[in-house]
Amino acid sequence: MFRSFLRRQIAAFERTWNYDASYIHELIDADPRAAWAYSKVIGMSRYRRDIPVAPHCAAGIVAVMAEDCGPCTQLSIEMAERQGVDPAILRAVVARDYEAMPYEVALAVRFTEKTLQHAPQADDLREEVLRLWGRRGLISLAFAITSARLFPTLKYALGHGHACMRLTIGGETRPVLRELKQATQAA
Repeated sequence: MFRSFLRRQIAAFERTWNYDASYIHELIDADPRAAWAYSKVIGMSRYRRDIPVAPHCAAGIVAVMAEDCGPCTQLSIEMAERQGVDPAILRAVVARDYEAMPYEVALAVRFTEKTLQHAPQADDLREEVLRLWGRRGLISLAFAITSARLFPTLKYALGHGHACMRLTIGGETRPVLRELKQATQAA
């Protein structure tokens, strides 16, 4: 009964987002409690307080791109679009075109990058995040970064990860710049 409920929930998610969630079906088949435990991360990923939607989504997209899972990145972009984030902003985030991003989005992107790199510059950026959005805004970004990385990591561990090759944003399909990703990780 519990398995059936979980399967229906995941099937509805797959239909809504045109997303292959077979890795979650595997969790359900192996142990419904594992799938239930996994579902609790979704609450963390949805936590957003005192911060606008665009910087929040940008942080998640940067974090998921760092894990190099194309389907997860595409899903994050589509979810951001559905929340009203301008596709031009999303394209700028993916391309790391800071000039094309509003200040708040660029701050979230830089903060996410420096946090993922464990770079000392994250400290100054964190202070600016706190100044603009307060403690709950910072927690929102931290949760977006952390939860965005969990999904692709689990997929890769279970054998379902797929490298990010191209993304569709606002109806435009673009290749993912491999050099950009590698440069971001090395910096």
